Amino acid sequence: MKLANNVLSATAMAATSEAIVMGVKAGLDPRLMVDVINAGSGRNTATESKFPRNVIPRSFDLGFTNGLMMKDVNLCLSEAKALGVPMEVISAVAKLLQQACDEIGPDSDLTTIVQPVERRAGVEVRAGTRSDS
Repeated sequence: MKLANNVLSATAMAATSEAIVMGVKAGLDPRLMVDVINAGSGRNTATESKFPRNVIPRSFDLGFTNGLMMKDVNLCLSEAKALGVPMEVISAVAKLLQQACDEIGPDSDLTTIVQPVERRAGVEVRAGTRSDS
């Protein structure tokens, strides 16, 4: 159960990172994006709390590390393989988490998973930004 819960949390963080970075790159304000998403069907734990509290203000202080999440995601993938359950989406999440561990460090906060996406896109998700950094 813990693995299922954490893998869904990691997936929400990874997918939200890509979606919000894309919006910022397109010129949207990340706070407005989060408000609109939270009023619609895309709402998730990352949009409800992690982005408004930890990413947009750039505090990156959720209190759970990339390395710990990577451990749980890898345990989930191992269990899924043993059970014969394909996990293509979770494999993609693991790839982004691994990038965060490699580039920022396994001891960095889970919310820093957005930073490799930002670097590749050439923007930062922060309050008041609506264009390339």
